[in-house]
Amino acid sequence: MVEADEVLDASGLSCPMPVLKARQAMQKLAPGKVLKIITTDKGSKSDIPAWAKQNGFELLDSSEENGKFIFYVRKPA
Repeated sequence: MVEADEVLDASGLSCPMPVLKARQAMQKLAPGKVLKIITTDKGSKSDIPAWAKQNGFELLDSSEENGKFIFYVRKPA
């Protein structure tokens, strides 16, 4: 299980809001810290990993639980 330093609950938001909210949260996060992102938007399954890769963030884990998509993304140190 990955430990998160911050949690972003973007449930109920549709594209592109989960990615925009994740970007804002990552800007505030200290290097090396992990952001847990929770979304209900099916597009997030591809959008969040693509956004993380494009920005040099490390996608540590992703899963789906009860209609929610959960991602753990680390900001590089």
